[in-house]
Amino acid sequence: MEITLREKDADDWVYRGEGAANLVLAYIGSSPSFIGKVMRIRKGPRNDSLIETTPSPSSLTAHERLLWKDVDEIISSSDHELASQLFVLHVMKPLLGSQFVDAGMHVQVSTGFLKSVEKNVICQRPAWRVDTAQVDMHCDYVLIMSDHSLFARDNLASGPCISVEIKPKCGFRPVSRFVSEETAIKKRITRFEMHQSLKLHQEEISLLSEYNPLDLFSGSIERIHKAIKDLFTTPQNNFRVFMNGSLIFGGLGGGAEDTNFCIAKAFEGALKSIIEADDGLCTENFLTLVAEAAHKSGVLDRLLEVQKLDDVDIEGAIHAYYDITRQQCMVCTKLNEDQTKIYAPLHSASLDESLRIVKDYLIAATVKDCSLMICFRPSKKGDSGSLFNNVYLESTKQTFDFKVGSALHF
Repeated sequence: MEITLREKDADDWVYRGEGAANLVLAYIGSSPSFIGKVMRIRKGPRNDSLIETTPSPSSLTAHERLLWKDVDEIISSSDHELASQLFVLHVMKPLLGSQFVDAGMHVQVSTGFLKSVEKNVICQRPAWRVDTAQVDMHCDYVLIMSDHSLFARDNLASGPCISVEIKPKCGFRPVSRFVSEETAIKKRITRFEMHQSLKLHQEEISLLSEYNPLDLFSGSIERIHKAIKDLFTTPQNNFRVFMNGSLIFGGLGGGAEDTNFCIAKAFEGALKSIIEADDGLCTENFLTLVAEAAHKSGVLDRLLEVQKLDDVDIEGAIHAYYDITRQQCMVCTKLNEDQTKIYAPLHSASLDESLRIVKDYLIAATVKDCSLMICFRPSKKGDSGSLFNNVYLESTKQTFDFKVGSALHF
């Protein structure tokens, strides 16, 4: 797309949210090129805003080029952001399926555009995020992707749509023989639960989440429904809902409050335009709808399959990493003779096997930190030729079209 966004274009993009590395903006203008799109803009440290940077001849180190040597497009990219997008296109998309992954496209932007965006969104961002990072003024392009909170370009003309964003987290406990006795707790307690305990200890949250990723990835519709209800009860930054692209439940750039009576009542009221249920039953029916679609789509099975490419855990992958970089294994220097024998097979593996272990670990780590988007709209009566999947909500006698997308974070 031969377009450069300039200062005057910044007002057409509004704050949608952010993660650790990027801001996400949604388009509200009238250009056909951007209707139904969101923008991902890289963030940079606030105290580093005046430091000049010089582009390097390659965005990847020698070891990274070795790791991805089978993907020419990645190793020849001249910028890390470009390499990340090509990683999604050539590695993640074939693994997860083209129906679930949008690699996006890059569009050039001016410094004036970036400065205007920073000025426009600063009041909407959480204060703690503003204190640590701002729009990276050294970027000369942004990533444009489909807005999975909207159903289609003509969404508002064709009726209301509602979408849910879920951060599913890691859906299994490791069984690797390389997990040490000292860290064997992670074979019994999920990674998510351990992070929850840490966040509570560090006072980042006031209440432990009731959500268990093992429920969501169980394959059981009953347990998936429980997982969705638990996410609704304690959403934190793992569950958000949008109506026609506008946030109606959850936090913008950080965690949300636990769902109290007032929040639940407001959400129940917002659902009445799309869920045809008696008062007090809209929320329960919506959560059932989300569970049914997540189960039917098959996306959870696909995500779990790719997550499980990590079959040796970080405690195994780190040994392969040291072999690839030809460094002394600092982990083994701290082990006794019997412990060292456990990891000997990793150090005697071929280079190609070591590369596979590290690549699979990184691919799995990407999926463990993805976001899942499911968007719904009521099916038109008599429309049997819809291009989308649909799910029937028995309790309200409604049929909904739905689509599923994922966002991969770097």
